Amino acid sequence: MPVANFNRKILDQKRWTVMTSPAPAATAAGTFVISSRLSQQRQLYVVSNTVQYLYYPAEDGYIQIPSAALAGTFGAGACGTGAAIGPSGTATGGSTTALNTNLTLARSLAGYQVEITGGPGAGDVRTIAFNTVGANGVVTPTVPFSAAITASSTYRLITPRYYVLGAGTLAAGSFRVYDFATNAWTTLTITGLPASWGTDGRMVATPSYADNGVDINFATGTATGGTSTTLSNSAKAWAANQWANSQVKIVAGTGAGQIRTIASNTGTALTVSAAWTTTPDATSQYHIEGNDDFLYLMGNNAVTLYRYSISGNTWTTLSPTAARAAAPGLGASGSWVYNVPSARDSRWSDENSIINGRRIYSFRGGAGAVLDYYDIAANTWVSGVTYAPAAETFTTGTKWVYADGYLYIAKEATGRWFRYDFAEQSMVGWSVNVYPSGAAILGDTAFDVVEPETGVRFIQYILNTSTIVMRCMVV
Repeated sequence: MPVANFNRKILDQKRWTVMTSPAPAATAAGTFVISSRLSQQRQLYVVSNTVQYLYYPAEDGYIQIPSAALAGTFGAGACGTGAAIGPSGTATGGSTTALNTNLTLARSLAGYQVEITGGPGAGDVRTIAFNTVGANGVVTPTVPFSAAITASSTYRLITPRYYVLGAGTLAAGSFRVYDFATNAWTTLTITGLPASWGTDGRMVATPSYADNGVDINFATGTATGGTSTTLSNSAKAWAANQWANSQVKIVAGTGAGQIRTIASNTGTALTVSAAWTTTPDATSQYHIEGNDDFLYLMGNNAVTLYRYSISGNTWTTLSPTAARAAAPGLGASGSWVYNVPSARDSRWSDENSIINGRRIYSFRGGAGAVLDYYDIAANTWVSGVTYAPAAETFTTGTKWVYADGYLYIAKEATGRWFRYDFAEQSMVGWSVNVYPSGAAILGDTAFDVVEPETGVRFIQYILNTSTIVMRCMVV
């Protein structure tokens, strides 16, 4: 009879080790790291308004990129997030083995993906074998497209983008995005945000592609019909509006490639926020996913929650049914929870009352232990989530890493780490880094790295007021 071996965590002790390459600049108030969360795991280290570096985990090396030239005064409140959707557009031509773009591609995108969203080849997702560099880049897939790409084919590149918000008095250039594929920054609107941004800030994306570079979906199926604004599946028994503000993508059959935000749903039908170009029918296969178009912003010592639409370049001030009970303070967190395994708690992945992908959790910080979450579908806050032991408090210098349904937490500059389990609603001591850290400062410089061949995960961070980078294996 097989016997489970529970000795692994004893035999493979969690040891913090110093990385060979130090960070190219010491952390200071406001510095932070953004992870692309795609398979090739490029992290953006934001040092100041003018200096940013890309970190390559496979090489353990940093390289400076063109300056973001952020407006404002860099410091407390500066924040950002990574998204998985890069440039999109209409092909200028192609074939089954080439997609011609009008993009000026700056580097090899081999290993990333391209998705055909309309026209010939619609619904295809292909890994990029290679591409030309320079104007009118041509993308070649590892596997031929299902149809010859033409000037009627639309596409999007599944490549990293990094959205960065500066601090201080906001002005044109305070909010910018770095595109990995084109090696270029673009200024985005700040209309709808407050006149100044400070204290602390968290920006959260809800991408459909994450972690290992595959489509993260919460439900799949084949439609039984549709109208100009709906997709129906008579076999379902969804809770009313459980999918609101998620997105639905038709991956095969009639209407393949189309992506729409879900405005509402009944037990058997999704209503989308913009009419379909091609009405789905009983051949249309779909995925329900996180919304690639939305970024959420919280902080600034206020309960106000803002949502940014990437496609519209617009900010909306959300009006939740229940407001957050108190503002997030110094060292607050913000994490979209999307992949709690069903083996740990089947309720999270129950398609009829989904929890995965629906909540943004946020420890309030400010020297408190309180945890809240925002329900994306219901547009409401649930304040003061019960968990145990809820005695450790968090403030300036705390760092947060979400990975595989857990939240890994570094308490200020103490070297003590905890792990919060979303399924069990409990927190445990995870490890202690005995290497001395500098004085606690605002700015989250922690992230996770997954070794692609073995799947081994490491938690990694730049110490406070330091260039020293350390990591610990997750066992």
